[in-house]
Amino acid sequence: MPVLRSVRDRFARERPLIGHRVAACLHVTPETANFLLTLSAAGATVTLCASNPLSTQDEVAASLSADFDIPTYASRGESAGERSENVERVLGCRPTITLDDGADLVSILHDRRQDLLADVVGGTEETTTGVIRLRSLAARGRLRYPIVAVNDAVTKQLFDSRHGTGQSTMDGIVRATNVLLAGMPIVVAGYGWVGKGIATRARGLGAQVTVCEVDAVAALEACMDGFRVMPMRDAAKEGQVFITATGSSAVLGEEHFKAMPDNALVANAGHYDVEIDVGALARLAVHRRIVRDMVEEFELGDGRRIHLLAGGRLVNLAAGEGHPATIMDMSFANQSLSIEYLVVRAGQLDPTVLAVPKDIDQRVAALKLRSLGVRIDALSAEQRRYLDSWSEGA
Repeated sequence: MPVLRSVRDRFARERPLIGHRVAACLHVTPETANFLLTLSAAGATVTLCASNPLSTQDEVAASLSADFDIPTYASRGESAGERSENVERVLGCRPTITLDDGADLVSILHDRRQDLLADVVGGTEETTTGVIRLRSLAARGRLRYPIVAVNDAVTKQLFDSRHGTGQSTMDGIVRATNVLLAGMPIVVAGYGWVGKGIATRARGLGAQVTVCEVDAVAALEACMDGFRVMPMRDAAKEGQVFITATGSSAVLGEEHFKAMPDNALVANAGHYDVEIDVGALARLAVHRRIVRDMVEEFELGDGRRIHLLAGGRLVNLAAGEGHPATIMDMSFANQSLSIEYLVVRAGQLDPTVLAVPKDIDQRVAALKLRSLGVRIDALSAEQRRYLDSWSEGA
């Protein structure tokens, strides 16, 4: 992760986060560990819990606590009650900065731990679902401190969301099932940056891809990108693999399960485990059994079988290893610089959802290009003058 390493080297010299307490609710992976070590090098005290119980790598959690003095409250497969307790433990550090992957920390701080809000100077959010929740909170005038929507950064959406999730989702599905994707009818729900990445990777593997959308512009884009577009009630009859990537709830429900063919596979690449209505699937089933690690079979009354991957949680992290480090290199460098931005401007920013400053995006992209050995052109003085002019035209 050379971009993040360059940020860490500077942070270690300048120590911009001295005196700050960071509460993090993120996926506990090696890439996240490198990110948190960068903040620690900057002088921050860091505490971590898991944003997803199935993405935690226990050896990473153990090493962060034992070797790097970063208390980590997480274990793979932890129950909902255990996870709730761990989130509370992290908030026990009385954070000045929050790092969220789904707005869990922010939600609790604004709900039952408002006594801690006075110390918080800012936070970051790295998921679409979390940004949606935060914008809802801000629209109601209830958000109490500024939060940078790292998820919306260009270097996040173009590379992390599209290339990272696109590749890692297909990797997770193949690891869980060993299914051949060539010729497979695959239905992708959602054509945002994540959905685009999944649909493109699936097509590259030889699948027959259909996209389902509720947004007219996104649906038109998918159509002009060469994908079939139709409502899910119709696609359910034709697909064999179904992948949700919307950030919404009950995208696949009872109506769709009743129409799916035998041996359908359903997986989620959105943030929460609500995109697939697992409760509805369970009510339709007359028999359930685990057929492979991360694959549960639901046999319906008419004998058809539907296979749920990773319990409806993020398939790329639960059944795979998530994004490659080269992708998270940019995302976490972006997040590190956004935290520095918040700290430098503490008390000067409105309590709302903020965009990542353009210069941070540009810096991260330039550092990544340098690490890849790629050089680009620069505008000449004459070109700059022309672009800044309003009087010169055709």
